[in-house]
Amino acid sequence: MLSGRRLDLLDPSPLDIEIEDIAHGLARVARWNGQTRGPHIFSVAQHSLLVEKIGGAFNARISNEERLFLLLHDAPEYVIGDMISPFKAMIGDVYKAVENRILAAILRRFSLPPQPEPALMLLCKKSDRAAAFFEAVSLAGFTRREAERIFGGPALGDDLSGELAPLSVEAAERRYLERFFALERSR
Repeated sequence: MLSGRRLDLLDPSPLDIEIEDIAHGLARVARWNGQTRGPHIFSVAQHSLLVEKIGGAFNARISNEERLFLLLHDAPEYVIGDMISPFKAMIGDVYKAVENRILAAILRRFSLPPQPEPALMLLCKKSDRAAAFFEAVSLAGFTRREAERIFGGPALGDDLSGELAPLSVEAAERRYLERFFALERSR
């Protein structure tokens, strides 16, 4: 990592994880394999910010600790990259095991439970699917009908346009770090 840390993918240590490395990496990983509209990629950092915002819209009573989990839900991708869901499914359990080990180390690093409560996991999945729906329609060329068939119709309004404008790498990294530190301060 740019911080000088080395992360063992088979046995990741929380001591080798820095939020600056996560933000830097996620801001440079493209959602949808880069097949999106706009002058910049829509990064996993932006997606993570969107998931956290949507999670708060679905449940305004979630704690800042739970919001932090939503922000970090795809953090392993700073090391292993993002793959489209059908390809992840083809690879199967090996990919998921590596991803889960890295996520558990990240969560421990930031004093979050390595195994989140089932209700939080459900909220995360619901928010992630809603974000994918909005990204698909706004950025990846899906029709609304096609996105509803694949992701289901999100149970919240469509006013997320400000969150869906692809940012420069620098801006995405900065916003991710700002949100992380704001949540950390208020825990």
